[in-house]
Amino acid sequence: MRFGMGYASWTGGPGMGGRGRHGGRHGGGPRGRVLGGDELKLVLLALIAEAPRHGYDLIRAVEARTGGAYAPSPGVVYPTLTLLTDMGLIEEQASEGTRKLFAVTGAGTAQLAQDGEQVADLFARLTALGEHRARTDAGPIHRARANLRAALHHRLSGENVDADTLHAVAAILDEAAQKVERI
Repeated sequence: MRFGMGYASWTGGPGMGGRGRHGGRHGGGPRGRVLGGDELKLVLLALIAEAPRHGYDLIRAVEARTGGAYAPSPGVVYPTLTLLTDMGLIEEQASEGTRKLFAVTGAGTAQLAQDGEQVADLFARLTALGEHRARTDAGPIHRARANLRAALHHRLSGENVDADTLHAVAAILDEAAQKVERI
């Protein structure tokens, strides 16, 4: 029982190329999905195999592995848990409170053994996403991007912006981009 699309087919090859990460914390941006449906099944199954978990725990575990760059929405996690249960790969355990606690079954463990390489690739991709975010969303960079965005909005939102001003701003941005590339 294979889940489907592999890592390379999802991205178009190794690395972070291809579709990229979601536009927002819970995804849904124009750049594509972080995890396809079959990939999310494997990630959730592997996390449940580490320790029985609730749906909310799974969302937080994925978010932690990406350094906060991505957290799947409850709207995809809970249906996926239902599907994994229907497939016999996880089962509900007795738990305190109203949250359902899920544990891996023997069939789930066998599935993970069969798809071990893909699971490792998926977790490597999630880790790389977190590392990428740490590099690009670091405090000073985040602050500087916000400042630039505010300055551009303030300067270019007026009614009296002429073509010379637009060209001057574009030249400044091009020069800054070239300097960053040379670092």
